[in-house]
Amino acid sequence: MQVSEKFYTFMSERTWQLTENWYESLDKSDPTGVYASQDLKVIQTLKEQNHAFHERFCNLFKDVDQDTLCNFEQWIEEIAKDEEHLQTPTHFILREFFRTQDQYLDILKEFIRLHGNDYSLDELESLRNNIIKTFSLVISKFAEENYEYSQRRLNAQQEIIRELSSPVILLNKKTGVLPLIGDIDTGRARYILENTLAECVEKNVEHLFIDLSGVIMVDTMVAHQLFQIIESLNLIGVKSTISGIRPEIAQTAIQLGISFENISVTSTLERALNEQV
Repeated sequence: MQVSEKFYTFMSERTWQLTENWYESLDKSDPTGVYASQDLKVIQTLKEQNHAFHERFCNLFKDVDQDTLCNFEQWIEEIAKDEEHLQTPTHFILREFFRTQDQYLDILKEFIRLHGNDYSLDELESLRNNIIKTFSLVISKFAEENYEYSQRRLNAQQEIIRELSSPVILLNKKTGVLPLIGDIDTGRARYILENTLAECVEKNVEHLFIDLSGVIMVDTMVAHQLFQIIESLNLIGVKSTISGIRPEIAQTAIQLGISFENISVTSTLERALNEQV
């Protein structure tokens, strides 16, 4: 029997024991992440995920010609997208990869102790190299998948935040208010411009009140884009009124040469609404 086949049999008989030993040795003192969970369902899922890794790993020695990453592709994708693992610091996950690698290297030592005389040093060394190479490939691919999925989820969350942070709220059938709060960078200002125009058209708004009282600071580029909103609204037939302009924003606008001559401005949103009535 070839050394890889013998090692496969040797490991496959120990997969569940590997999982149980791994879980028992986990550092559960840190409350952050999946490894410290007290939820029995989460613990069971974690063990099943770990055991599935062992099964795939062992199969690499049963079929030495198969593609390593192809064998682990589905497992890596599932772990990278798993909500419990996404809430776990990445360095904790990588730590467990390396601890599992140490488990396999310990198994290899035991295998060599029991069967080392049946094989050459080169054959035994090839087993060690395959273990280390496989873990290197899997860890690298996991880190890549985890990062990409985290970025996609972050972008989706940011999109939701942007939508919630620049809503056009209808006051009646033809009047709306756009309350802006917090810091506005160039990216958010661009989104506000696009979203505001689209919502005004969709909701048939004829008069939009833009309240800036919650905006503390903007740079010159953002101030320019905010006043572009007014010009763009005017082009689509929407009258606009600005309220709550802070002195800093007004000063920036003046420095840009923005004229308030044709812009309706009030000190507060309450006053603007009262004047509308």
